[in-house]
This record gives sequence, structure tokens and C-alpha cells, in this order.
Amino acid sequence: MLKAIILIGGPQKGTRFRPLSFEVPKPLFPVAGVPMIQHHIEACAQVPGMQEILLIGFYQPDEPLTQFLEAAQQEFNLPVRYLQEFAPLGTGGGLYHFRDQILAGGPEAFFVLNADVCSDFPLNAMLDAHRRHRHPFLLLGTTANRTQSLNYGCIVENPQTHEVLHYVEKPSTFISDIINCGIYLFSPEALKPLRDVFQRNQQDGQLEDSPGLWPGAGTIRLEQDVFSALAGQGQIYVYLTDGIWSQIKSAGSALYASRLYLGRYEFTHPERLAKHTPGGPQIRGNVYIHPTAKVAPSAVLGPNVSIGKGVMVGEGVRLRESIVLHGATLQEHTCVLHSIVGWGSTVGRWARVEGTPNDPNPNDPRARMDSESLFKDGKLLPAITILGCRVRIPAEVLILNSIVLPHKELSRSFTNQIIL
Repeated sequence: MLKAIILIGGPQKGTRFRPLSFEVPKPLFPVAGVPMIQHHIEACAQVPGMQEILLIGFYQPDEPLTQFLEAAQQEFNLPVRYLQEFAPLGTGGGLYHFRDQILAGGPEAFFVLNADVCSDFPLNAMLDAHRRHRHPFLLLGTTANRTQSLNYGCIVENPQTHEVLHYVEKPSTFISDIINCGIYLFSPEALKPLRDVFQRNQQDGQLEDSPGLWPGAGTIRLEQDVFSALAGQGQIYVYLTDGIWSQIKSAGSALYASRLYLGRYEFTHPERLAKHTPGGPQIRGNVYIHPTAKVAPSAVLGPNVSIGKGVMVGEGVRLRESIVLHGATLQEHTCVLHSIVGWGSTVGRWARVEGTPNDPNPNDPRARMDSESLFKDGKLLPAITILGCRVRIPAEVLILNSIVLPHKELSRSFTNQIIL
């Protein structure tokens, strides 16, 4: 028996994902046509022996999240439940707080996945490795170049046994080119070190004149409090993958993740990819079109385009490397490149919306996506263009590398601007 836990965080995080996270919880943002965490759930549901999937986070259980959970349970025929933290507890605090729920039924092991990663999720391979050599912690690792590895948790392994000898979260100097993917397989005994951290936190934070539980004791960081402390003690091992992997920290990285998932659909979900048909729009590369969207026959879509529910795409529209969210309208002869068009937005005739991609270096096989902030030194950085919810872009407007927030109607050209 197996379980899976998806750590979805909370609304106080994800600042680099704004303004997209203003309208919908980040884990439900559509990537390649489906909510971000649906990719995780699909991968978990395919593991033999999977009995339950738990989501842990600090989001309020609002209507969109509740509807998603109900739909996921019906689609995958698995219990999918949300466990809300009483406060943000870090990457490990929720695991310890809900330990009774996780261990109910006696699972032999449980997967732990961060919601903001894109991967092909080699969970079955991790499970095989775990069963060959059972240890409390198994981490999924991949490689990055020397410079970008400083932005991740770095792993020094024994190349013969794959034991993690040293772990440093975002080191200041180069440690290793093996990085933590944020996907784990834990044995039930992995919760014992979390208990030790909890008890130590309680002792450190408790004042002599304030008996009882210190509120901050429940905050546990897997990376710093557990992995770094236990490395080299024969408890943590790494499974290396050369499959697709990227973080989803910013809007630009969401577009990149959409590209990766659309490419995977050729093997995993070919039914989700649009096909060129007589009398239909021209499809170039991998494109997802929601069944309720209406696309004019003369439109040219792709590569790497995702079109959401109820979208209207007019005659002569050109779409490339973009996500169009539900309810948006692209009027005749618009051109949208490297952009995210927000919910219910309207782009007028002959308008051009273009962002600047910041994809990994294609000449470096170890290059990773840089999830930079929207701003640096008080200036908006060149990046993809984001059109907020219910924005109206009149005809013949040019927008480059800009962020347009909700309820705005524009009437001129913008380059590297934020319009509030």
C-alpha cells in the first residue's frame, strides 16, 4: 500500500507568480490545458498500489479547490483529500502535523511532491529503487550547470551507493551539479527525524515563563532541518533522472512547463493534442485546445500553445508559445507571442502582444529555467507579457514585455511597462 502527498503551499507564497495567482490558487493554474497539480495526481494514480492522495497546504478550501478535488476523485477513482494547515508549516511541518492521516492504513512508503515542479515523475522507478534498498529518505535528483546549481538544493552523493553524503540548500559557492527535484519517496520511519526537529524547536523556542507548546515549533524545513542534518548518516539516498524537470516559480516558467508537458502528451495523452483537419485551423507542433473553445479555420496555432475553456479565436489570428486562459477573446488578425492572456480578456483586431522568452540555454544540456522576479532595481525586467483578468486591448495596439493588471483598457503601445 502506498500514499502520495502533494505540498501545495499557501497564498502568502508565489510572489514571483503574480499577477496570475491573484485570480486562482497557483496549484490550480492551467499548464498545458490542465491544473498544475493534475499532472502530479495523474502520475501518482498510475503507481500500482496507490491508495490515497493527500494535498497539504495553507489555502482556504474555496469553491475552485473543492470542485477540483471532487472531479479528481471521480476521474482517477482514488481518494483525493485536502488537509489544511493551521499556519504555514514549511515543507516538513505539514507532514509531521498530519502524520496520523499519512500513516493510517499502514502504507509501506509515501511519495512527497512539491506542487510547483514540472516533471515526467519517474515514480515507479523510484519505487523500484526504494524496494531494492530500503532507506528512510529517497530524493529525486537531476543535474544543473555550475552557476544555476547555486539556486537549488545541492547533493553530494556516493557514486557507487548513491547515498547523500552532503546536502546544502542554495549554497553560496559551488557544491555539486546534482540538484534536488522536490520529489521524494519516504518510508514511515522518515517521520521520526521530523519529530526530533519538532521537539528541538519546542525546546529552543519555549520561554521559561510561558509553559505549553510554542507556536513556531511546528515549522519544519525538510531541506535545512532534515536533509542537511542527516546527510552522510546512511539514511538519505538519491535517484538520478535525465527526464524533463523544471520549477514553476514565475509566469515565464509556466510557459516553459507548458511546452514540456505538451511534448510529453505525444506519449502520455495524445488525445489532448490538436490535430490538423480539413477546414480547421493550421496546427504547428504541439497545441492543446479545450473542446469548448471556438477557433476560426484561418488561425495559425503553435508550436506550444494552450487554449482554455470557452476561448474565442478569430480569423487570421497567430498564436505561438502562449497560454490563453478561459473566456478570453482574440479578435481577427491578432498576433500573440510568448504571452499569457488572462481570464476573460479581449485582444482587439490587428493588435500585437509579444513577450521576451527567458528559456534555458539550448546549447547547454544542463541549463535550467531561471525563475527571476518580475522586477530588479525597481524596474520591470524584459519577460513574457501577462494580460490580467478582464483586460480589453483595442485594435492595433502593440504591447511588448509588459504586465497589464485587471480592468484596464489600453489605447497605445507599451514596452517594458506595468499598467496598474
